Amino acid sequence: MSTIFPRVGKKSLGYNVGQVETFLAAARRDYDQPDQQDHTADDDLDADTGVAASVDEIASDTDSATPVASTPDDEEGTDAIQAIVAEKAEAEGGRSGLALTAEGIRHTAFAMHKGGYSPEHVDAALERLEDAFAARERFQATHAGGEQAWMAEAESTADVLVARLSRAAGHRFTRASVLAVGYRRVDVDRLASKLVKYFQDGRELTVDEVRTAVFRPERGGYREAQVDLVLDSVVDVMLAVR
Repeated sequence: MSTIFPRVGKKSLGYNVGQVETFLAAARRDYDQPDQQDHTADDDLDADTGVAASVDEIASDTDSATPVASTPDDEEGTDAIQAIVAEKAEAEGGRSGLALTAEGIRHTAFAMHKGGYSPEHVDAALERLEDAFAARERFQATHAGGEQAWMAEAESTADVLVARLSRAAGHRFTRASVLAVGYRRVDVDRLASKLVKYFQDGRELTVDEVRTAVFRPERGGYREAQVDLVLDSVVDVMLAVR
C-alpha cells in the first residue's frame, strides 16, 4: 500500500484508495519500466530535461501540493478540433511504447469514499505526472520524427484553436438550449481572449490556469463538452511547446 498520499478523516470523503493504487501501479509500469528498446532514449531524457526518475518521486513532490442550432462555421470548427483529437488517439493507439499517456492522466478520475486519499494531494500529483509523461512523449516523438515536425504539428493545432477562440464574444461555441445549463459565456470568453493573446502575442499564461479554469453555470450557456474539448487541446499544445 502506498504511503505517498495522506488520508482524509474517517468521516470525510477522499479518493478511493484502491483506484488510486491501481493507477499508480500502471504509471510505475509505463514510466519507471519502459520497454527495453526505449531505455537509451529514456536515460537521455532524464539527463537532458531533469524529469524525475520515478513515478513515486514525481507524485510525492510536496512543493506543488497546496439545443440551439449550430451554424455551419461552428460545426466546421468543432470538426477540425475533433479531427485533431482523433488523429492523436489513432497515433497513440499504434504506439508500442507507453500505454498510459499524458492525455490519459488528465482524464483520470477516482470515486469518492470515506477515509480515502486527500484529493488535493492526489490532484497535484496527477498534474506533475501529466507534465512528466508529456515531456517523455515529446522526447520520444522528436527522437523519432525530429523537433521540426513536432513543432509544425503543434503550430497547426494552435492555428485551429486560435480560429475558434477568436470568434465574436458570445458566439465562440455552440449554446445549450434555453432549458439546459452550460458554461457562462462571459467566463469562457474571458479565458478565450487570454488564450488568443497567449498564442498570438506570447502573453504569459500557465498550463495550470487552463487546467483549473472554472466557469459559472448559465442556462443557455456554452455547451460544456465542446468547451472542454477545445481546452483539452489547448493543454496539449501548451505542454508540447514549453
